[in-house]
Amino acid sequence: MRLLLVHPSALMYSEIFLRLEPLGLERVAGAAREAGHEVRVVDLQVLSVRRLRDEVRSFRPEALGISLNYLANIPEAIRLAERVKEELPDCFVFLGGHSVSFVAEEVIEQAKGAVDAVVRGEGEPAVGPLLEAVRDGGVDGVPGVVTASGRGPAPLMLHGIDEPLPARDLMRGRRRYFIGELDPCASIEFTRGCPWDCSFCSAWTFYGRSYRKASPEAAAEDLARIREPNVFIVDDVAFIRPEHGNAIAAEVERRGIRKQYYLETRSDVLLRHPEVFERWARLGLRYMFLGMEAIDAEGLDLYRKRVSPDENLKALETARRMGIRVAINLIVDPAWDEERFRVVREFAMAVPEIVHFTVMTPYPGTEIWHTESRRLTTRDYRLFDIQHAVVPTTLPLDRFYEELVRTQAVINRKHLGLRTAFGAARVLARNLAHGQTNFARMLWKFNQVYSPRRQLADHARPVRHELPLPQRLDVGDRRQLYIHTRGATQGAPTRRVPD
Repeated sequence: MRLLLVHPSALMYSEIFLRLEPLGLERVAGAAREAGHEVRVVDLQVLSVRRLRDEVRSFRPEALGISLNYLANIPEAIRLAERVKEELPDCFVFLGGHSVSFVAEEVIEQAKGAVDAVVRGEGEPAVGPLLEAVRDGGVDGVPGVVTASGRGPAPLMLHGIDEPLPARDLMRGRRRYFIGELDPCASIEFTRGCPWDCSFCSAWTFYGRSYRKASPEAAAEDLARIREPNVFIVDDVAFIRPEHGNAIAAEVERRGIRKQYYLETRSDVLLRHPEVFERWARLGLRYMFLGMEAIDAEGLDLYRKRVSPDENLKALETARRMGIRVAINLIVDPAWDEERFRVVREFAMAVPEIVHFTVMTPYPGTEIWHTESRRLTTRDYRLFDIQHAVVPTTLPLDRFYEELVRTQAVINRKHLGLRTAFGAARVLARNLAHGQTNFARMLWKFNQVYSPRRQLADHARPVRHELPLPQRLDVGDRRQLYIHTRGATQGAPTRRVPD
């Protein structure tokens, strides 16, 4: 079959700080190609809607899949599905990805026939059986598939993540992927899943608290195929198992692979296994993202981070000693007032690290979606992008956005102002010499994207598609939140972390 896979356009946050290679979509493309299908990919982060339209008309796909890792892209995906159906009424249109897995039935209903199916769970084991069923005329029995007729068997989960290989060769505009000054930047996956259970996160609920590791040989082989000089390691928490991180490092050293790396991890993991991160720093680890989330014990307990403020500060000191630049994330609670914003700004200015802010957002799939007592002030999918307030704010909404943007702007000037211009100029000159302009555009685009007036106006847009209302759920048995469960795997059972 002819399969066209589509990634939606970039969100607000991605307009400045990063634009990541859609690794998950590439792996689904790889799985479909291995199953004998002809596959093309259009990434609307880097290509235009006109390019997608031309691809639909020239390639005339028999099936089209849209990746939905972010709730905010759901209305866009439904619009794209409607346009494709107008052009090719017999094309089988399906959605898949992390976020849409938690609202599959609702999206099928909202699409009113434009979407034939939603794939819940991992896409790699589903795409081959789905396309085979489409060819044979009935998809209701495919694991993980939801249609207007209802939900089929439970989704399958890959036992191992060494295969399928991502179909990176299908991507056009690869030079437009970047994260910060790592420009251009590819992505790679060493592990999948997270054994922690933070209340604001849906990674552990999606994977059923499973945790899988690529073999060191496969990880190094994939890394060796990457042409870009920079690589983002997409693992939810890098190097949880020190022996695994060391084994991949040994393969990288043996092959003589030289890259610059960016990764995400936790403060407690860094403190427990500093030797692994030191080794990777020698291999080219330059940036690390730490989701601190809060600066006090009360906030950390609220989000069930299971770390202390002291551990977070020690982790920052440890990374500094290694020469690794750290980006911190803090969660902005809509309940903050001016004083709380002031305190957080003081903290952010007192540490040398880059500080990013995300707004506390109850997402489908997270525990707080079911337990958060504050009522939603909007159900517009597009505002669920961690940059807008979707529950009541203590400050008037316009004042909340003014404080939020003021805080972000102060920190932006700290890292991109005149004092750091010479350092940035060196990186800028190097990137421009290689024809890379993503980092340069980021430096000057902040005020165009982050605007209290713009964010407030977003709440006044007409809403065609709304999130379903959260259902109050007793989460004493957290398995009720899972997409993937024990026993529904391809191959041997995956390793699980006890509840």
